[in-house]
Amino acid sequence: MWRKPQHHHDLDHAHDHVHWVELFYDLIHVVTIFLLGNYLSHHLNIDGFLVFCGIFIALWYAWGELSIFNSIYVSTDIWHRIIMSVMICTLMFMAAAIPAIEGKGWAFFALGFAANRAMLAMLYVRARRNNSETHSMCNEQIRNLSSFAIIFAITAFLPKPYAFWAFAAALVATQTLYMIPKVSVLRHERFAPRLGHMAERFSLLTLIILGEGFFKLVITLSEKGIYKVSSDVLVNFVIGGISMFIMCWIYFDFVGNGKTKDDKLSTLVKWWLAHLTLMICGVMVGVALAAEVKVGFWEPYPTKYAAIGCFGLAGYIAMLWVLKNVIEHRVASDHGRWDVRLFGIIVAVGCFFIVPHVPSIVANLIWGTALLSQIVIPVTRAWMTFRHE
Repeated sequence: MWRKPQHHHDLDHAHDHVHWVELFYDLIHVVTIFLLGNYLSHHLNIDGFLVFCGIFIALWYAWGELSIFNSIYVSTDIWHRIIMSVMICTLMFMAAAIPAIEGKGWAFFALGFAANRAMLAMLYVRARRNNSETHSMCNEQIRNLSSFAIIFAITAFLPKPYAFWAFAAALVATQTLYMIPKVSVLRHERFAPRLGHMAERFSLLTLIILGEGFFKLVITLSEKGIYKVSSDVLVNFVIGGISMFIMCWIYFDFVGNGKTKDDKLSTLVKWWLAHLTLMICGVMVGVALAAEVKVGFWEPYPTKYAAIGCFGLAGYIAMLWVLKNVIEHRVASDHGRWDVRLFGIIVAVGCFFIVPHVPSIVANLIWGTALLSQIVIPVTRAWMTFRHE
């Protein structure tokens, strides 16, 4: 509790497991993802989808950049915990502002995000004081985070839509600083996150995001009244739950907790952005599956929900394909090859164009084929191989 933040390279033993403070920080994302999913379900149009993506990316970077800090420095002392508690409160404000993000909620969201950046800068200030070999790296992070915190705070008071565009531009700029080879902070030898720790962080947040699919299904049915619906709606309810479970299954069997195969900048950037895209797609599918309890077997599936469900699943499968190519080799990937991924993507996208013309039971069958193929084909191949051996 009294140990100052230390770089993990300076410790005799720095394990990759997540500390309870980080897990508690993750808890607020249960609320943010749920509110964000509600926002998307109430704004199923292009503008609503773009706002959803922008909010998600901001929240994800607020989570991700803190995770990077905690992967570089082992910090569990009292001041670290106090700063983390303040960062949790900034996310609380951001989450509460989501339903009114296009109106009066915007100022609270932008100021919350700015304060979150400022608190992260404070963590690097503490790291600089106690790690002489990382002074230049910490100075760069402190300068960048503090400068952008001011910019994000200013966007809270700009007229809309200029505030949104300024915020988005600043968000892109913050991430560009990580990705330009000669400018990126990754050029510092000591900017070296524990890859096992980051892999576990990605996996835990993926669990939270996919778990929100169950949450939305249950809440939607409970609000409708489980005793009021017909048996076919209950079957659809089960289909939705199993679908979310299978999405977890294919993530963890093929890429979950996987470390990158090397520490090249291009590999790390692909790993980072592929997880971001995969999680956005996971939320899309979770929102789409909530419509399972709104229709019976013979009614057409709502087209707008089908759009985010079909393209969300296609994107999710595509990101599994990308991640497979940037992490260390897994035996499972020998059986879930590119042809399986391509088949799932094609069927998922094709399903969208069929949905308006068929009953929901048929649409579920086609969409389910795209999803189930991602585990049934690899498991069948593996069984045939191992049985022969």
